Amino acid sequence: MPLNGNSSQPRRWPATVLAILAAVGLLAAFVSRRNEAVPIRTTQVEQGKIRSLIATNGKIEPVNNFEAHAPVSASVERVLTKEGAEVRKGQLLVILDDVDARTQAARAETQLKAAQADLAAIERGGNQEEVLNLDVQLTKARTDRDSAQRNLDALKKLQQEGAASAGEVREAENALIRADSQLTFLKEKQTGRYSSAEIAHVHAQRDEAQAAYDAAQDTLAKSNVRAPFDGIVYSLPVKQGGFVANGDLLLQLADLRTVLVRAFVDEPDVARLAPGDPIQITWDAMPARVWQATVSGIPSTVKLHSSRNVGEITSIVDNKDLKLLPNVNVGVTVTAAEHDKVLIIPREALRTDDSTPYVLQVVDRQLKRRNVETAITNLTQVEITHGVSANDLIAINSTNGKPIADGTQVRF
Repeated sequence: MPLNGNSSQPRRWPATVLAILAAVGLLAAFVSRRNEAVPIRTTQVEQGKIRSLIATNGKIEPVNNFEAHAPVSASVERVLTKEGAEVRKGQLLVILDDVDARTQAARAETQLKAAQADLAAIERGGNQEEVLNLDVQLTKARTDRDSAQRNLDALKKLQQEGAASAGEVREAENALIRADSQLTFLKEKQTGRYSSAEIAHVHAQRDEAQAAYDAAQDTLAKSNVRAPFDGIVYSLPVKQGGFVANGDLLLQLADLRTVLVRAFVDEPDVARLAPGDPIQITWDAMPARVWQATVSGIPSTVKLHSSRNVGEITSIVDNKDLKLLPNVNVGVTVTAAEHDKVLIIPREALRTDDSTPYVLQVVDRQLKRRNVETAITNLTQVEITHGVSANDLIAINSTNGKPIADGTQVRF
């Protein structure tokens, strides 16, 4: 050993110091690796219910509706009901001044009877006097013809006996010809006195008179408005003593125990509709109330409505408490599809690559791409039918804005 006490051999570190240095190195490596990991938001694959909804607007209409309009300009003589009143079938509701209508009906009836008489005369071959006179002429013509025939037969027999000349026979033959001609003429006069044009004209006059009479009777009937069925008078714009013009609305009546909702669905959603789809109806005037129904009519065409291409759906709604009123605007939500006990993830966790849907599953703090198959999708959720299992942890996005992909190291 050297006298000065210095050793030429390397210094030996104690085991404790070496262990501390190794731990520090591992910690530094872990911290460095953790700093490289991307912080993310995650979600779990859940099992539950998902619905595909179509939300739109609609309007309430009566199913069984009746509107009465003024048949002519007239004054309102009496109003026998009020708005909101329940009425029975056949009940008299409004009476218009019908003096003019009665006058027109009487005039139309007279014209119709005259036209019917003209037609009957044509069918008989003339009026009563003409028919009787023609019958007398026909009787005389038949008698004359028979007499001429007997005279001719007698002369021919006498000619054979030499008691009558050939000239007398010819004269008798000519007399028979004239008698036959007269009889034929009168028969044709009886059956063909009027031409087809004359007959058609009389028929047209009769039809025109009948139409005028029917119109006058209809006007007269509509001047007294009666309820065609049990219902509620939901619109009554006229007042007793007031004046209405031809075509003005007198009242609206409906059976409001069932109503129809008519709604408009945007073109991209039309193919998702089917008869029987559940519908929920809401009305701002009664925010706590929801009416349940089903789709009864689906679109047969797409048309422009305001600035939207839409299909029209209808639904019959039970309204026994009469709360839904005609012409009110309502909210309509259609359940186009509904699945229960299926796997669901937030819609923002689903990704696509060349139209292939996939998710990024977290496995040992690393992201693994999993291609998936989907079914129902709504605004917030997606149903997964293949590719992941319940409770799998799925990445949504990074919290620092960095991109994430298959193989990305992550932290929470």
